[in-house]
Amino acid sequence: MNKRNTAFCGKLLMIAIIMLGCSHQSSAQFLSKKFGKGLQILGKDSTFYMKFGFRFQTLYTGEFNLEDANFFNQEDYSTGFVIRRSRLKFDGWAVSPKLTYKFELALSNRDISGGISPEFRTAPKLVLDASVEWNFYKNFSVLFGQRKLPGNRERVISSGDLQFVDRSRLNSLYNIDRDVGLQFKHKLKLGKSLVRSTIAISEGEGRNVTEGNFDGSGYTFRVEYLPMGKFSSKGDYVGGDIIRTKTPKLSVGLSYDINKNAVRERGQLGNFIQDSKGDYIGKNLNTFFADMMFKYQGISVMAEYANKKTGDDDPFVFEETENGPLVIGTFFTGTGFNLSTGYLFKNNYEIALRYTDINPTEGVANDETQYTLGLSKYVVGHKLKVQTDFSLIERDERDDAFLLRAQVDIHF
Repeated sequence: MNKRNTAFCGKLLMIAIIMLGCSHQSSAQFLSKKFGKGLQILGKDSTFYMKFGFRFQTLYTGEFNLEDANFFNQEDYSTGFVIRRSRLKFDGWAVSPKLTYKFELALSNRDISGGISPEFRTAPKLVLDASVEWNFYKNFSVLFGQRKLPGNRERVISSGDLQFVDRSRLNSLYNIDRDVGLQFKHKLKLGKSLVRSTIAISEGEGRNVTEGNFDGSGYTFRVEYLPMGKFSSKGDYVGGDIIRTKTPKLSVGLSYDINKNAVRERGQLGNFIQDSKGDYIGKNLNTFFADMMFKYQGISVMAEYANKKTGDDDPFVFEETENGPLVIGTFFTGTGFNLSTGYLFKNNYEIALRYTDINPTEGVANDETQYTLGLSKYVVGHKLKVQTDFSLIERDERDDAFLLRAQVDIHF
């Protein structure tokens, strides 16, 4: 982060503090809550409510490359410390609890990187979420703004609520991330069971793009079935069973994303594809997810499957030249499977295992399999925790690797 961006982020934090102080002195009251619940403010006339939170993650990573897949023949070793995430979060309601909002800023270098291109006006990607949701009729609501799309479960789970140090490779390669647009939501109770559905209509270009639409659009559909009813504390979107769910709970979800004329290599993410004239070249990109979450008395199981492909089943984008067709872009397509399970002991230590298998389309990338062992200590749930995990990475046409990570996560 350069000096200009650092100064800007500092000003944002100072403005937030001043605003909170002014609201307290003039027309609001602070609500006393315990650690991890954020700073909560309620208007004296009860016309608004805001919760302000701040969190960051300090990460250590060490990676060994294993020559010829032999653990005892270590070819290279790299290590480093980084502030993985650092964020300011605001959410609450205005006028009525039926009109809610969420606003989240990213401050760490890892959070804001990737925006230095014309599509983002060469500015850091500071804004993560900026949305308003209106519960306009019974179990129907509409959301407008920038927010995570209703894609795979692991992506929708907050990065502060993960069971492992970070999300799996399935997520990093196939997820559909955030976008700007509308989301229509509905909940339906069927006896003890619950059905939730979401339809999203978005730009299709991802978050913080400033140059408008590139002649495409995104349509995302998700349905979830909870046969045993609602999870306590939104546990179907929290990693690990940190509340030791008293009765068995299961959620099964299906998502389908149609990104028409996608001009980025992974739809809402990745590099933009342009020809020699600077024109954006796109294809239809379709992504399917199936996932589940099960929890019971400290046991948790989560599974996901992803399948991404182009409309013409050809991930390569060509441009005709004097010397014949030239590849100018490649959409990341293929399949992936992820399975994780864990058990939370009564002393709030958790041991977890994860298996991830990635099979990209031939010519796009190499196959990869990861076996991960995780150990976590939840001091105050996910709000204050220490996590570490160890992964064996098997890669085609490359040396295998051993990855060690350790992270401290604190969320005020």
